Amino acid sequence: MKILYKTRATAIGGRSGNTMLDDGSLSLDLAMPGTGKAGANPEQLFALGYAACFDNALKHVAERMKLPLASSQTSAEVGMGMTPEGGFKLDVDLYVTLGGLDQASAEALLAKGHAVCPYSNALHGNVDVRLHLTVA
Repeated sequence: MKILYKTRATAIGGRSGNTMLDDGSLSLDLAMPGTGKAGANPEQLFALGYAACFDNALKHVAERMKLPLASSQTSAEVGMGMTPEGGFKLDVDLYVTLGGLDQASAEALLAKGHAVCPYSNALHGNVDVRLHLTVA
């Protein structure tokens, strides 16, 4: 595989510490959910990335398919649960609203976007990802 882009982040102190991009462009304090401490958690950061990446995948595929996509919006809801073995696992719902397309075209775009999105590909077979489509 030819690498098109690579970035690096460093975390100090785990879920109650800080994480930053090594290029200095972003640094965030982290907080465990429910602690009342100000800060984000890794699932929130993952949701931000997945939503942006998936929405861009839809735009990319729409261009390739020559679809008249007028608008797109993707919300990622990321949860974490415990496996029977005592490990942890992510759970994802993607809520997508597409404008300018008929239902069949929107469904085809959603499926193809899911097939090309690097986040979707990374999770395939490992994490339950449910797609929810609204055509505006």
